[in-house]
Amino acid sequence: MVQSKATTVAAYLKEADDTRRPVLAKFRKLARAALPDCDEVIDYGMPVYKRDGAMLTAFANQKGYVAFYAGQAAIAAHRADLAGIDCGKGCIRYKNLAKIDFGVVASLFAHIAKHKK
Repeated sequence: MVQSKATTVAAYLKEADDTRRPVLAKFRKLARAALPDCDEVIDYGMPVYKRDGAMLTAFANQKGYVAFYAGQAAIAAHRADLAGIDCGKGCIRYKNLAKIDFGVVASLFAHIAKHKK
């Protein structure tokens, strides 16, 4: 899925196939735990977490990977933890879902919560 037509995050997760849905649900759970003061919305066709109308982070179910839009600062702070994972300027592309370290993902969300105020 490149861009979803879902209007809620719950509907977005329902669209995902059985192998991806648990991974996406885990991203959602970690985001909500780390960012309780943020609004959870669908924007740009994916789950987005906003504070005062500004996007802090997002994740997406892409065709060949799960994307996590963590931002440059969070990625830079976790560069060693992300060794061997495809990272762009502000995006992490998880191609092998079995190798996602959700401890690192939780730490990335914590970094976002702390530094994007």
